[in-house]
Order: sequence, then C-alpha cells, then structure tokens
Amino acid sequence: MCSILAFCGKGADEDEIAEALFQTKSRGPDASRLIDTGNGYLGFNRLSIMGLTDEGMQPFVVGNKKTYRISDKYKLADDAEYALVCNGEIYGFRPQKEDLITKGYTFISDSDCEILPAMYSEYGTDMFEMLDAEFALVLYDRKSDSYIAARDPIGIRPLYYGLTEAGTYVFASEPKNLVSLVDKITPFPPGHYFKDGKFICYRDMSEVKSFREDDHEAIYRSIHDLLIKGVEKRLDSDSKVGFLLSGGLDSSLVCGIAAGLIDHPIETWAIGMDIDAIDLKYAREVADYIHSEHHEVIITKDDVVAALEPVIKALGTYDITTVRASIGMYLLCKAIHEKSDTRVILTGEISDEIFGYKYTDFAPNADEFQKESEKRIRELHMYDVLRADRCISVNSLEARVPFGDLDFTDYCMSIDPEKKLNTYGKGKYLLRKAFEKDEFIPESILWREKAAFSDAVGHSLKDDLAELAESTYSDSEYEEGIKKYDHARPFTKESLLYRDIFEKYYPGQSEMVTDFWMPNKNWEGCNVNDPSARVLSNYGDSGV
Repeated sequence: MCSILAFCGKGADEDEIAEALFQTKSRGPDASRLIDTGNGYLGFNRLSIMGLTDEGMQPFVVGNKKTYRISDKYKLADDAEYALVCNGEIYGFRPQKEDLITKGYTFISDSDCEILPAMYSEYGTDMFEMLDAEFALVLYDRKSDSYIAARDPIGIRPLYYGLTEAGTYVFASEPKNLVSLVDKITPFPPGHYFKDGKFICYRDMSEVKSFREDDHEAIYRSIHDLLIKGVEKRLDSDSKVGFLLSGGLDSSLVCGIAAGLIDHPIETWAIGMDIDAIDLKYAREVADYIHSEHHEVIITKDDVVAALEPVIKALGTYDITTVRASIGMYLLCKAIHEKSDTRVILTGEISDEIFGYKYTDFAPNADEFQKESEKRIRELHMYDVLRADRCISVNSLEARVPFGDLDFTDYCMSIDPEKKLNTYGKGKYLLRKAFEKDEFIPESILWREKAAFSDAVGHSLKDDLAELAESTYSDSEYEEGIKKYDHARPFTKESLLYRDIFEKYYPGQSEMVTDFWMPNKNWEGCNVNDPSARVLSNYGDSGV
C-alpha cells in the first residue's frame, strides 16, 4: 500500500500538511515526499511494490510528453503540465505503456502508476473507464490550475475528502490524514471522479442493466476462467507475494489457483485462538494439499483485548462485525510484517457480496437477493474492503483482492439471481461447482459450510470482546452512554465500547459509515440483534 494526500488550494501551512501526511506513514514506510504545486500540495508515502528504483517515487510529473524527476526544491518545473499521486495497482499496464510510447511519451521507471498522467494528457477523464485497476488518485492539471481525483469502481483503495473552513478541498487515503484539516470527513464515492467541484460516476459495479441468459455450464466456465485470470494478474509484483488462508472456500480457492500458477510453493498464513480455533485445522488441510509453506499464528484473550483500540484507530470505524473480524486479520498481518519479507497479500474478500452470506439463504425471492447483493457491493468500501485495506496497510503490506476483479465482478453480478438463490442445499453453489473439476483444493473444503472469519478464528474472540464491554459499563452507564449518539446509536455494550473508542480518534465523524452492518432484518429469520452468523438458525455445521 501507499498513501496520498492533496491540499487543493493556497493558504496551507506546509508543516501542518506534512504532519497530516505522516499519519499514514505505515502505508508507505519506504519514502515520503511533499511537493508544492504552486496552488496547493501533493503528498505521497511509498510502499515499493512495482518499479522498485528511486525513479518510481511519486508524485509523477509530466511535461512535453515525458516524465520528469522532481526537483530538489520539491516544486514543479516550469514546463511541467501534470503532477499525480496514486495509491494503486494498474493491471495490464505494460500494453498501455507501449501504446503511449508510440504516441511519443517517454517514461523513467517501471512503475505501473507512471502511465497515469500520460493517460490523462491523452484521454482526459475518459481514462478512468479504460483502467483495469484498484486505485485512488489525485492529479494536478497545471494548464487549468485545477485538481482531478478518482477512485476505482469497487473502492478497494481508500480515498476520503473534506473541505477546509476556507472552502478548499482536501483528499487523502485515510480519515486520520484529514482530522486536523477539515471539519467533516466523507468517503470518496467508488467509481467516481471529481472535477470542477463535481463528483461524476464513470462506472457503477452494482448496476445491472440486464441479466445474462447463460446456462449453468456456461456460468461455471465463466466464473472459473475469470477468477483464474483475476488471481493471475494479481501475482504480478516486483516484491514478494503471500496469501491469507482461513481454510474457508474463498481464501482456499485463491491459494489453490495461485499454487497452480506459480512454479514454487506459495507462502500461506492462518490465525486462530489458543483455545477454540475453528479455521486452523481447515487451513492446514488446504496447505498440506497445495504444498504451501504454511505459517500459523496463535493468539490469546490478552492479545485480543490489547489489539482492540489500535484496530479501531487503524480502521476508522465502530461497526461491530468489521471490528470483530479485524482483530484476527490485524494480528495476522502484524505477524507477517514482523516475521517475513512479504510485501503483497492476496485475500478472499468480496465473494460473499456476490454469491451470498449465510443470511441470504433467507432471501424471499431472486429480486430481493439481487437487491441485497447490489447494496452490499455499493457499501463494500465501508465494511469488508475497509477491513482488509486497513489491517493489511497499517502493517506496511499491500492487499490484492481477486474476487474484486472488475471483469469477474461484472460478470457475476449479471448472472440471473434465480440461479444464485440457495435452492441447491448449499450456499455459493455456482462458485463451488465452477471449480469442482480442477481439484485445486480438497473436495471437503470446496463444499465446507460458510463460517464468518471472526467466528472461525475462535468463538471465544467474540465472547472475550463482549466480556470486556460488560466489565466496562454498568447497566446505567450503558443507558446513559448511548444517549450521546444520534447517528448509528449503539445498541449493545459492545457496540458502545467500539463507538467510544472511535470517537476518541475521529470525533463527530460517525457518518463516514452509513450504519451497522447487519443481516436484512426485513427477511424472515434475519431479524436479529447481532451480526454474527452464529445467531442464525442455519448456522449449523459452520461452527465445527
């Protein structure tokens, strides 16, 4: 991961901007740079992944169709036309780069992001629809003395914004960059670009204009081929790649596919509680099957309690299920950072939003299933994607999400929802069936029941957090405590604890998250008061 910051106007204190950029130094520990555009600042913290030389350091500055080195004074050269900072991975950038070279552009590094200011020079805002990428960027156009910002269609890479008292826009990778600069922090909408004070949608991944008429065999082939391509393109890295392996369907498929594409053993990592881990045995089964170099991280109640506040500070959320699931992921990534030289992590997020959760088994019909899936895709950037990004990036690693591949997501969202409904006696049937013949992973794992990550790290993790909250507030303190909050009011002692910690670091910024992630309470069987799948009647074998 890297982090970016853009102060889009005059009147800023450079030391204050530098301090704001420093707040996300862990996202980019290798180098930092802040340049004066003449009408504001662009800042960048680098985690070197592609193009590891000094020439790959941002901001990238382009003039006369060539990339310039930043001057020692960190000011734009007189003939500079564009300056850009980007936290992202541009997949398939090499053919685009070759095409730009034929148009007369010259480059100085092997960085994928170096092509972006050249693309803007050539195509303007049409470039965003052309990108197969996970990205958040800000570009300064010197010719118009204006700023353009944009974010990928799913929101895998984070971007937030706010306005200063003087009305100047400020964009940054995380809320912690902005708390000292603006009054109200807002997530930048995925699939949009910002120009001339307006946010314009260039691609909405949740919008399905028509459903495909493919039969089951065609669906299996497409899911299979597109996911393999999604994994393959995310293995392209100049830094070492590793894999999170829970032993569930999604992460296991990513690992199994990758193991078949790479000519050496992949490195996998799993985590569990010391007394009741569920996932560890399944992860070990997969690791043995694919012959990975496997690592296990065992955590205790003390580890969970000690991690809570750092996790909420890193996340910038109070959402119950996000916080719970982040504890294990944060501690696992911390171990990866401390015990290995891995820089890039592939994960299994975004499958649930496409193919269904445990609670979507209760969807009353296909139309309701589709609406729920579209809602979850629109809100992904506030929940599971946020969790993966922060837990990984705060430990100076980069997340890549094959299930978030744009071609894969676009196809799967347009599958007839009648075929996605769990009428098969097994959730995510289409995904499972698509990989039945390959034997990338053990059959027992391919058909294993879904278990939420925080539950499968160990049921005691959730129980330890609830116990901590219970000991923090008396009943009367809880009743008084929740009255402080009008938006997303806490409804348990656990949720109050998370909210109080959140407000310590992000006071008054609760609207960065729409509300608590919960099953659809309008569906029969889903009117529950806890987001854990453990409270659902169909949990069954998920907990063993």
